[in-house]
Amino acid sequence: MSNAKRTRTVSKPQHFTSPPHGTLQKLTYTGPTGSANYYVYTPAHYHVGTSMPMIIMLHPCMQTPEDFAAGTGMNDLANQHNFIVVYPEQTSQNNGGECWNWFDPANQVRGSGEAAIIAGIAHQVENNTSRWTIDKKRVYVAGMSAGAAMSVIMGATYPDIFAAIGVHSGLEYQAGTSVTSSVTAMAFGGPDPTQQGQAAYHAMGKYARAMPVIVFHGSADTTVNPINGQQVVEQWMETNHLASKAYNARFSSPASTITHISPGGYPYTVQKWKDKRGHVVAEYWVVDGMGHAWSGGRLGGLFTDPFGPSASQAMYEFFMNHPRH
Repeated sequence: MSNAKRTRTVSKPQHFTSPPHGTLQKLTYTGPTGSANYYVYTPAHYHVGTSMPMIIMLHPCMQTPEDFAAGTGMNDLANQHNFIVVYPEQTSQNNGGECWNWFDPANQVRGSGEAAIIAGIAHQVENNTSRWTIDKKRVYVAGMSAGAAMSVIMGATYPDIFAAIGVHSGLEYQAGTSVTSSVTAMAFGGPDPTQQGQAAYHAMGKYARAMPVIVFHGSADTTVNPINGQQVVEQWMETNHLASKAYNARFSSPASTITHISPGGYPYTVQKWKDKRGHVVAEYWVVDGMGHAWSGGRLGGLFTDPFGPSASQAMYEFFMNHPRH
């Protein structure tokens, strides 16, 4: 089967079931800007008092937290490596397609809208010390598509909470500020990344610092144009340069570029950029021939492609190398 015929696996999603001994709990957050349900996955053999990293996973449109968990396999990784996974839930009442409303200006600033709700969920889990002991220097957020665009927003608006972000098939900060402009950005790319990088830096306010970012995108994505992946990298280059003079990378001059072939057959390229101290600040994974799907996801999951490298594994490894200082 050619790569062109393996660009997507969009079938009926599997129902989520917890791996043996892990627990999944549904909770509700209510705050000044609204409320949302969320799920917390606690891995097997976890004991309260053992400090653990936490990854918040933001699902794409037309998907539930259960579907996203099943498709990405993130809970299995949590069992292997001992970390907490949190899945906030967007509802059809807030968006007909169950999309995060990343294009709404009210959700693109600190202390407002969905950004404040997601941050509130993170704080609520951190503060539930009778059930979890979260390492506050190792709290991360990742997402796909609309969820990825929201993860970019979270990195810009709450750099004091999130140590690093993962962006799969997403868009730069404020790529769209209305339904119309968001559709345009998905099809053709967003505004100038340097300009948006400055906007994200201003959104950080007094909490500004370099935000490590790992970006995944399929080269055959027809839902979110692949140019958006590059723009995410470039936007954060500008933001991080403004936030830390130790980072002065250029997109055209990565510290390393490596091409591999995944076990499933897709070629993919990984580019990395470092700061002046030699620390990797950004990674950009382009999967050649893959469409709008979570790379290395479970067969049968919604918006997953098992033939690519594992985005879940790559993001986990990237995150663990980037605690918040």
